[in-house]
Amino acid sequence: MERSNPKIWRAVLRPHRSLSRQGFIVLMLAVAFINFTGGVMFYLAGAWPVAGFMGLDVALLWWAFNRNFADARRSERIEISETEVLVETRRDGQENQQQRFVRAWVRVELEEDIERELIGGLFLRSHGRKIEIGRFLGPAERKGLAGELRKALATRNI
Repeated sequence: MERSNPKIWRAVLRPHRSLSRQGFIVLMLAVAFINFTGGVMFYLAGAWPVAGFMGLDVALLWWAFNRNFADARRSERIEISETEVLVETRRDGQENQQQRFVRAWVRVELEEDIERELIGGLFLRSHGRKIEIGRFLGPAERKGLAGELRKALATRNI
């Protein structure tokens, strides 16, 4: 959470990805090598259709990881000033979306099932509008963010 302007509380949320681009390249090279070796063995054994399917595995894995990296480029920026709450959502290949709320009317809602120790979605609600934030965060992170948001909204002069 940034505090460059003492009058604004700001949080930038990004999905966590444990695999770097370099790790992705190493993984894809290893999978391609294993599948190519297996494909050649099946081809030489006379089971040539299997070789094509082994290449298809590599292509599908490559597509899935690229989709994952595209999802990782999304972010949510939440700013709370003295008078308003701004939520800006950025997604890869889409126009940024901004939603503004009057700070005095914003309520933080966290879906919790205390008996079963489950944490659901985190929402900001104001005047009949409800938006979900931090959908890509883990349950403990959503609960922590809810506490921070409530604390920031309760503080008079941020």
